[in-house]
Amino acid sequence: MIAIGSDHGGYELKGEVIAWLKENNYEYMEFGCMDGNSIDYPNVAEEVCAKVLDGTAEYAILICGTGIGISMAANKINGIRAALCTDTYMAKYTRLHNNANVLCMGGRVLGAGAALEIVDTFLHTGFEGGRHQRRIDLLTDIENKMKG
Repeated sequence: MIAIGSDHGGYELKGEVIAWLKENNYEYMEFGCMDGNSIDYPNVAEEVCAKVLDGTAEYAILICGTGIGISMAANKINGIRAALCTDTYMAKYTRLHNNANVLCMGGRVLGAGAALEIVDTFLHTGFEGGRHQRRIDLLTDIENKMKG
């Protein structure tokens, strides 16, 4: 299951990604902007990331105008490793090395073709583990120390 959400800046690209998910037989849940009207990306990030944390969704895709704001919001949530990706190389290595569980993109900076290649790469790349797991554990340690 993929949780996908956007604000108004990512609304159109979210539609393209949902069409791709359907075409490729992925189950998904849609959140956020449903009509192109302005909404706040932090609320979308919180709602979508909650689905990853509670196990309802394996991964999430978040889209705002640039991808920056929504990735910042997602990364405020303990247990979320959100990666803003602008190409397939970034998508591949954020899964291989960072075990990212949320893909973020910018609807105003990526064309649909590039975005769909990024989604495909992200969803089809596994985590290498090994020395990278140690680093993920260090990130988790930082999260736990900073709670308060």
